[in-house]
Amino acid sequence: MNEHSIRNVVIVGGGTAGWMAAAALSRYLDNGYTQTSLIESEDIGTIGVGEATIPPLVNFNAMLGIDEDEFLAATKGTFKLGIEFVNWGQIGHRYFHPFGNYGHDLQGVHFHQLYLRERSQRVMQDISAWSITAVASSLGRCARPGPETRPPLSGMTHAFHFDASLYAAYLRSYAERLGVRRIEGKIVETRLRGEDGFVEAVTLDNGRTIEGDLFIDCSGFRGLLIEQDLETGYEDWTHWLPCDRALAVPSTYDGQPDPFTRSTAHGSGWQWRIPLQHRMGNGLVYSSAHISDDDAAQLLLDNLEGEQLADPRALSFTTGRRLLAWNKNVVALGLASGFVEPLESTSIHLIQAGIARLLALFPDKRFSPIERDEYNQQIQNLFEDVRDFVILHYWANRRTDSDFWKSCAAMELPDSLQRKIDLWRSKARIFRENAELFARTSWVAVMLGQGILPESYDPIADALDEQKVAAALEQMRLANLQAAERLPSHGEFLAEILGHRRRSEPELPEFIF
Repeated sequence: MNEHSIRNVVIVGGGTAGWMAAAALSRYLDNGYTQTSLIESEDIGTIGVGEATIPPLVNFNAMLGIDEDEFLAATKGTFKLGIEFVNWGQIGHRYFHPFGNYGHDLQGVHFHQLYLRERSQRVMQDISAWSITAVASSLGRCARPGPETRPPLSGMTHAFHFDASLYAAYLRSYAERLGVRRIEGKIVETRLRGEDGFVEAVTLDNGRTIEGDLFIDCSGFRGLLIEQDLETGYEDWTHWLPCDRALAVPSTYDGQPDPFTRSTAHGSGWQWRIPLQHRMGNGLVYSSAHISDDDAAQLLLDNLEGEQLADPRALSFTTGRRLLAWNKNVVALGLASGFVEPLESTSIHLIQAGIARLLALFPDKRFSPIERDEYNQQIQNLFEDVRDFVILHYWANRRTDSDFWKSCAAMELPDSLQRKIDLWRSKARIFRENAELFARTSWVAVMLGQGILPESYDPIADALDEQKVAAALEQMRLANLQAAERLPSHGEFLAEILGHRRRSEPELPEFIF
């Protein structure tokens, strides 16, 4: 510690973002001199719409030393192996975006290039047959590979569905055990430092003043500090992502929980379906310019699979990002930093990524512009990567049944996305740039799933012997199928975890290894 060390971190707002930040800071700032406080009011509700995640959350929980089985029990969680998209290419069509990889590369040639070469010569099954997570999902099966697991089960990559409010409560307990101080109250005034406009303190409705060196704004869309006080500004992406409303409602369901999220496109948006242990999470994301709120609510309720358990909760939003995620001595996380609709379950990951980068660039009281600029550039890149991937789903639709979908297909794309599409259309080439979130498998899944077919494949694939490649692809396909058929159902696997019974690895055919 020195005179410039951060002594007081103040998190404004609880919910998922606030308590994720508090948990991480309590773990990594356990230095004997930095105190983390979190201000929240029980009178201010949290949104908690997102209940589906992507695989990096596994690393976040592991970073905190959280036991995965305990976490699943506490949050009523289930496993997620990918996302099924229904009616996105055209009505009646569906495809699967799996976690993990398709097959494996051969002699340095990417698997999807070999698949496309084979597909150009003969009828092939959908590429999902070469993903262990996609095959397992189609059978309703699930498992979690251990350190000694061999292919193809070692390729089982998972994320989670969970109750976001229970996750926040779980992390609150974790953070408070490690010394985070929770302060009840509403902020009614912010005191800015005269010489540079930094936030010095906030005053609560009970008159109490909380001073801080670093403030983390987790106050939701309103951006209490980052926008209302610092007037940071917001970049609006509605012209690319026109949905601006969401409704969420829980329902009952019978039978086994599917190990995947389902996204079903409707005439003016899409509906999510997220199975938890105790209920089904449902929601509708839609464009208010194309359907009324009342009709949207009716559409959602008409498409529930079980009994409605509560009234729909409404949310209005503007897709986009804060111009600076870190401004002066305020860092915005969660909805305060921006919002990309939950189509690919990225909301919680954007929180996690912001926390990770803050820890990597953690400042002192001098707040170096170099650190702030690097943080802001990385967060901007991440938001734009996610934006482009989500736009792809809308633009690549082939539906002509509504003005909404026709306008999405006709939009002018960001240059960054157009470049990716052009490279794919030519010879199916995909390059992962910088710290881009979505890997090759994700882009291949959506490109092929929504009918963007390349003119050719990479000519380097022709260097491999056709018969050997065909045999290798068939062995990979059969290995996935036979391995998945030996797995327990998702419900059975969860029951064993929740019952604290240790599962032995299933016996698999020898040739798979």
